Amino acid sequence: MPQPDVRKGMPSVELSREEFERRFRRHFEDPAFAAVAREIAAVAEVAWDGYIKYRKSPRTRKAGPGFADPDYDLSLDWIEAHEAIAAAQTRYQDRNAKRRILLVNGSARSDQTCPGEISKSWRLVKIAETVLRDAGCEVELLDLSLLASEAGRVIYPCKACVSTAMPLCHWPCSCYPNHALGQTGDWMNEIYPKWIAAHGVMIVTPVNWYQVPGGLKAMIDRLVCADGGNPDPTSTHGKHPDEAKALELKGWNYPRHLAGRLFAVIVHGDVIGAETLRRSLSDWLTDIKMISAGALAECDGYVGYNEPYATSHQALDEDEAFQSDVRNAALTLARAVKLQAAGQFPHADAGLKEAVEK
Repeated sequence: MPQPDVRKGMPSVELSREEFERRFRRHFEDPAFAAVAREIAAVAEVAWDGYIKYRKSPRTRKAGPGFADPDYDLSLDWIEAHEAIAAAQTRYQDRNAKRRILLVNGSARSDQTCPGEISKSWRLVKIAETVLRDAGCEVELLDLSLLASEAGRVIYPCKACVSTAMPLCHWPCSCYPNHALGQTGDWMNEIYPKWIAAHGVMIVTPVNWYQVPGGLKAMIDRLVCADGGNPDPTSTHGKHPDEAKALELKGWNYPRHLAGRLFAVIVHGDVIGAETLRRSLSDWLTDIKMISAGALAECDGYVGYNEPYATSHQALDEDEAFQSDVRNAALTLARAVKLQAAGQFPHADAGLKEAVEK
């Protein structure tokens, strides 16, 4: 095997002071901000200083015992997310607690902003929620439409650290927040514990041009660290690609942080792509070692096929069969998590290991 090296060569992305401030001031174009122009100028000065000195993680503390390098300065943002995940794992392992389902609305549509009408996914989510609660499950609803309708909600893109070396992808993700670049408020630090605490995950989503909506795709990409991600950023001293490559080549164990959790998937469309997307989501969830709750837990279909968009909600009103499919998927998942808790959900591949993990 050739010795790894770190490849460089992309152009500089450093902004001039003028361009940085121009972009910074985009947040304050409302004329009402003119009354605080001096204050904005002072804040811009501090932001520029953080940018040019690259204070990505301005609040840190020593990692302490339990880490490869106890003396490494760990981001307090990362530590907080790490501790939230640990608490969620404790809840997940509590056999006396109710079975917990994470119910994900994948649609970006909302009646709280344009287009001014709820999504069919939201309606289907509420149907599933009722079934899951009636079946005795605890339900946590993750509504990804908030990315488009609620102030301050954002999921930043994955930087594909995995493609350099798996240990460079930290669990939870340490790429964000990046205070130097103003990339703050990343929702994923709240989302990771929701997945970890769940015994089952049910995704309800529309298909957008054969693909998932952008918000759902952003979450999926950022969940890459849940499958093989490095739980100790001090082992690579932050984002040092050379250290990560060396660590991977020593033999990486690819910890599967979501393995064994059950899933259900509902995909709906109007003309194209529902089956393709349902298969893609199921393949992804299986690939990260989650387990299908059963055949009825995976469903795709069309609502108002080739009919006007304007009457699509009426079409859903009349499509009792698809509504029934959603209820069956939710009930299948509810039954499966209870059987799993009782040790009665079979795992024929338990204890087996892939010949090559990647």
